[in-house]
Amino acid sequence: MKWRKLGKIFDPTQHSLPNECLEFAQSPQTLMFDDFVRIYFSTRSVDKKNGKYLSHIAFVDIKKNFRDIMRVSDQPVISLGKLGCFDEHGIFPMNVLRHNGVIYGYTCGWNRRVSVSVDTAVGLAVSHDEGKTFERLGDGPVLAASPHEPCLVGDGFVKVIGDVFHMWYIFGTGWKKFSADAPPDRTYKIGHAISNDGIEWVKEESRQIIPDRLGSEESQALPTVVEIDGRHHMFFCYRQSFDFRKNIGRGYRIGHAYSDDLVDWKRDDDDLLLDVTPGDWDSDMLCYPHVFECDGKVYLLYNGNEFGRFGFGLAVLEP
Repeated sequence: MKWRKLGKIFDPTQHSLPNECLEFAQSPQTLMFDDFVRIYFSTRSVDKKNGKYLSHIAFVDIKKNFRDIMRVSDQPVISLGKLGCFDEHGIFPMNVLRHNGVIYGYTCGWNRRVSVSVDTAVGLAVSHDEGKTFERLGDGPVLAASPHEPCLVGDGFVKVIGDVFHMWYIFGTGWKKFSADAPPDRTYKIGHAISNDGIEWVKEESRQIIPDRLGSEESQALPTVVEIDGRHHMFFCYRQSFDFRKNIGRGYRIGHAYSDDLVDWKRDDDDLLLDVTPGDWDSDMLCYPHVFECDGKVYLLYNGNEFGRFGFGLAVLEP
């Protein structure tokens, strides 16, 4: 499985972003139109009350040559959540899909905590204006923590196969202080849930569907699934659960698994042939992949160094 990198295609520092956002275009996710692709991403503003980040969803419309930018949204596509709600402090990421004449947006809302930095859950919003704006179905999530998945449910990727909604998502196994002088870090794994309507979900409770490569303290994030030649392929990113922010050898890389029945997944990172490029914008890490089809080709969007601070790039799957 050979991927050819096409380079960085969007740099948020070169464009005017909504809500005084200056940097970050994290977790790019696509919505297809006849002659262009809309790519949603999470960007950040600074909360003037405390100097901390808030995450907003914006988009860029780009022609299908993936070079010519047509438009960057001038406002967030969805507001932040209400006081005390699961998405009060931001949304990162948002996965979108067309279904029955509307566009569903599955959000990963996050809110700050006291003993640990953050918790997350998956929400649902819909768009009736071709994805320019989204309205929540309610103020609460559609997928959240449960008895055996105690925290950090998020990163939902949803696909309708047959008449069934499938969601691949992450769930936290817990927080841990890996050193006495460092704040707690989290570990999360990839899970799976199904639904008949995209609203009420049934989890495969606490079943980690992708085996670890780095051991039990490997964190797996942002699954995306595509069918290629009759087989389901999942792409995701993974890293060590601690000392990953500045230690290049412990940072995010892209992982791969495949399945013929959507139940059993075989991990095969070595078949991916996609890695960092020394000296380039993605020299330290590859993270937050999103795979999609466009005009008969399979593409992969991803972030590079500093978790997408300076934008996202594109790779194409070679025949």
